[in-house]
Formats: sequence, C-alpha cells, structure tokens
Amino acid sequence: MARAGLNAARLTAAAADMADEIGFENVTLLALAKSFGVKDASLYSHIKNLRDLRQRVAVASLSELADWVSDAVAGRAGRDALVAFANAYRDFARQHPGRYDSTRYELDADVALASDARKHSHMSRAILRAYNLPEPDETDAVRLLGSTFHGFIEIESSGGFGYGIPPRESEQTWQRVLDVLHHALENWPKA
Repeated sequence: MARAGLNAARLTAAAADMADEIGFENVTLLALAKSFGVKDASLYSHIKNLRDLRQRVAVASLSELADWVSDAVAGRAGRDALVAFANAYRDFARQHPGRYDSTRYELDADVALASDARKHSHMSRAILRAYNLPEPDETDAVRLLGSTFHGFIEIESSGGFGYGIPPRESEQTWQRVLDVLHHALENWPKA
C-alpha cells in the first residue's frame, strides 16, 4: 500500500530541494526516504529507481530554468534578450545549484521527448532570431551560448576566477563576455 501523502511529484520536488542543499550527486533514495521518515522501499510505488528520480529532477529543473529565462526575456530582442537570458541562466545556477547541476543529467530519449524539457532549447533559439542565423549556424550558436554560460558558471562557482593577475571581479568579466557574444552573433562568419 502506498504511503499517504507520497507521490512522484512530491518526491521530485523534495529531491530538487535536497539537491540544492547537499548537491545533486548526493541525492539518493535512502536520503530522500529519511527526509520523509519512511523506508526507501516506500518510494518504489512512485519512483522506479534512482535514475528515474534523477531524470524527474532534471526534467523539472529544465522546465523551471526555461520559465526563469522566459520571464526574463519577455518583450526583449537582440542584445537585451541575450543579456536577460544569460543573467537568468546564471541567477538560476546561483540560487539553485543542485537543480542547475541536474539540468546536465543525461535523459533517456523517451523521457526527453515526452517531457517539456526541450523548452530551454526552444528559448535559446528564440533569442537568436534577432541575429537571423540560418541552420546549421543557429544550432552552433545555441551550443556556443550553452557552453559559454555553463563554463563560466562552473569556473565561477568553484572559485576559479579568484586567482587572476591582475585581479578582476568576475562580474566585470561576465559583462565583457556578453559583449563579445553579442558581437560574435551579429558578425557570424559565413560558411
């Protein structure tokens, strides 16, 4: 019999909160069960296994990140949309580090296709419309943005920018990176 009050959505939300507190890689079924005061076997009525739980957290986090970005870029275009997108992405990572880490968890193809996890990719493409990039350049630009934002966030969150000589605040570098990205998108080289 299923434990009263437990369901997949509640477990996923609790696991996402736990990820922000202790790190996505530290979320386990045992830790989640303990947080509810139940045995881990009680979770299997709602969650298949740890991979299922992590995919659920990843999908929910991708959707939440897309909502943050959507709210930030609403009514903006070009450089303004790019900056709003980037800042929303970075703010999400700062405020929800475990959820952010989960957004890079590899999803099974059927899970990715059956969920709204692709909203984030659609959002990336939407801000690029002002730059009028044809395919496959648009796909390359989406990957450029994602890898630049992710790389910066990873280095910043690990304290890697603290060793510059001469010292420079990471915020100053972030603003310069956004200027360079905008310039690159406006002047995308022809194939």
